[in-house]
Amino acid sequence: MDKKQARLRRARKTRAKIAELKVVRMLVHRTNCHIYAQIIDASGGKVLASASTVEKTLRGELPHGGNVDSAVAVGKRIAEKAKGLGIEKVAFDRSGFRYHGRVKALADAARESGLVF
Repeated sequence: MDKKQARLRRARKTRAKIAELKVVRMLVHRTNCHIYAQIIDASGGKVLASASTVEKTLRGELPHGGNVDSAVAVGKRIAEKAKGLGIEKVAFDRSGFRYHGRVKALADAARESGLVF
């Protein structure tokens, strides 16, 4: 099993548990150059809000999308959008990525901005 297959296996297990709980989830995906966050409804079929370093508003203020500062900006932005929709409590889906570095920075920024996991 290579790294990608191991990550996808971890993601599948996490998503199965979140689907069982039937709660709104905040999904995080990262690449070398960017980081993405989405809020998905409890049924898993509809994206309610999204934020990423690809958006024009964030791209203009950030010199590089693949660092911790960018993850913090995306975390704050997704929390603002969620609060605008009336969502305060979510389940954190890290997509099998380890909880450190950019993923942790995004989660901490979202918590500081008012989201509860």
